[in-house]
Amino acid sequence: MQTFYDQSYSFRSPVTSADRVLVAVQKAIVEGDIAAGSKISEAGLAKQFNVSRAPLREALARLERCHLVERTPNAGARVVTLTYEGLIALYQIREELEGLACRLAAEQMADDEIDALSKLLEQHLENQRVREGESYYQEAGDVDFHYRIILASKNQYLINMLCDELYFLVRMYRVQLGMNGPRVSRAFDEHKAIITAIANRDGELADLLMRRHISASRKNIETKLQAHKEVS
Repeated sequence: MQTFYDQSYSFRSPVTSADRVLVAVQKAIVEGDIAAGSKISEAGLAKQFNVSRAPLREALARLERCHLVERTPNAGARVVTLTYEGLIALYQIREELEGLACRLAAEQMADDEIDALSKLLEQHLENQRVREGESYYQEAGDVDFHYRIILASKNQYLINMLCDELYFLVRMYRVQLGMNGPRVSRAFDEHKAIITAIANRDGELADLLMRRHISASRKNIETKLQAHKEVS
């Protein structure tokens, strides 16, 4: 999947028609405006986003590579379904790789990068919904705490896996099932503890804290998935 980076890996503006429709459909899937598990109608999406079929098909192929869209022979394409099994498999990988990224960040980050990460959390706390423990929504890219730490690992293979291949599927679980409720205040405090470990250059502790943080997030999402299953 191609995301939009400049040389510092920041998100940049889409250029082609396929880029533009990719960003639009990607956001709609992640935020649930296009429902998980729903069948993809190329004609419907082309009309909705005012684009021809060719760039739309290119965008859908790229969404398939980042696991937001699944294609089944003789059945067409569907948005991925958020499942317990999918969550466990994804978060097992996420826990291992983001723990490693956090340890590397503690070794690699310059002092000004750590200061910038601390200021990012201060900006998050300026949001009333975060302060009151109601929700903790982070936009994609440089304003996402996890994304910034992954980039700070300076390991290109980790960046490719976590920021290209898996990033938006992780965001889909986080945005639709994990960014509100009692978990909000604890998640913010865990972010602060991770930054402290990085600032102290304690890679082992930073790794451990990130793993625990992601494990707690997974358990929170598991509970919500179970509640959705019982309701349906």
